[in-house]
Amino acid sequence: MGIKRSVLTEGDGQSYPKKGDKLTMHYVGTLKKGGKKFDSSRDKNKPFVFTIGQGQVIRGWDEGVMEMSLGEKSTLEISSDYAYGDQGISGVIPGGATLMFEVELLKIGNLTKDWQKSGTCALI
Repeated sequence: MGIKRSVLTEGDGQSYPKKGDKLTMHYVGTLKKGGKKFDSSRDKNKPFVFTIGQGQVIRGWDEGVMEMSLGEKSTLEISSDYAYGDQGISGVIPGGATLMFEVELLKIGNLTKDWQKSGTCALI
């Protein structure tokens, strides 16, 4: 299957991540079967920061998040071959599990959705 993206809240429709961009996101990860939550940046009250397209995250994120625009909130349904495969993660994610992530793209580099709304941008 790969990745299925469902948009919950539209982003700005203009700013999209490119390979090598540093992204800041909130996420909640659950197992599709049974709905058990296995991780959440929101519960930690700390957004997750990573570089897209560098293999720092599962393939489903590297590919699925690239289609999101700044400020967008979506659900990503990610099959096991785009996540943790048949091995899973011991005690957390069973082998072969399809994962569900509610993800929100907060920042692309230093660009935030608030800057987009104000129409101002400063290069320093």
